[in-house]
Amino acid sequence: MTEVVDPSAMSTAEVRSARAALQMQEDVISFVRRMAQGRCDLARDEQRRRTDGTPASGMSVVDIANVFGQEHGGGSSRPPRETNISAEHELVVELEKLCERVGFGELRTLDDDALESAIVEIEKFELARSAERKNLFAKIDSLTSELVKRYKDGGADIDSLLND
Repeated sequence: MTEVVDPSAMSTAEVRSARAALQMQEDVISFVRRMAQGRCDLARDEQRRRTDGTPASGMSVVDIANVFGQEHGGGSSRPPRETNISAEHELVVELEKLCERVGFGELRTLDDDALESAIVEIEKFELARSAERKNLFAKIDSLTSELVKRYKDGGADIDSLLND
């Protein structure tokens, strides 16, 4: 992860560059976190199906859409940015290996204890990404505050934004 030094000791270009680098890290973490949340939602839906006694069938596109269409709480108030995350990114690979290890691809065949264990492991992964994301937001906010301060105080030329 990119370490941020005191933004007041950085040039405006360095502050912008550091903020952009952190935003790119946050994009990856947010993407992988959402993937993990989706996997948890699917696994919890399997638990619900078993509890309700709903017959097992192949997971259809409609089933998946219904699971992902459920509201589970508020998200970030930050506007999303377009992301293009490689399937080879280390966090994506880590999540895929975790899912393979816990048997995510065979949810319907896992016994109840194994299904619960899979949910717990994927949730741990998601919570770790959430903590990383929160830490990144604090750093991004600090850099953004420094930029705003410079623009307000005249320490940075607003016209330079158009050139970047």
